[in-house]
Amino acid sequence: MNNLIRKNGNSNLGFSNVFDDFFGRELFNWGNNNYSSTSTTVPSVNIKENGDAYEVQVAAPGMNKNDFQIRLDGNLLTISSTKEDRKESKDDNFTRREFSYQSFQRSFELPKDVVDQDNINAKYENGLLMLTIPKKEDAKQKPPRMIEIS
Repeated sequence: MNNLIRKNGNSNLGFSNVFDDFFGRELFNWGNNNYSSTSTTVPSVNIKENGDAYEVQVAAPGMNKNDFQIRLDGNLLTISSTKEDRKESKDDNFTRREFSYQSFQRSFELPKDVVDQDNINAKYENGLLMLTIPKKEDAKQKPPRMIEIS
């Protein structure tokens, strides 16, 4: 992940290390694919850092906001979803029932001294679950300044 950050022009190693630490601790390491050990699909997650916040995007088309649960337990942020679909059709003496069940869970450990846990926001729009995880004031990147030599 350090290589991705450096390619995007962020050469501030302090923030790169916090970023790597923040999102490198995913509790369920799925590798570089979207499948868990049980071969169930796990939505792709994009993570972007700016000076004020981390932005997390979860690709989950075909769902609605009520299908998600976002839980913060201490420093552990868990995004999960469970969706069940049942269809039944009756035709003469024949009954057909179909069941569909989808679920996933992604967990991240948030750095407690960097993230403003009380102001995390989430919205779901056009197949994308978007979380904004703001940084505490003292953790935000300060603009460059000149230091006078005495």
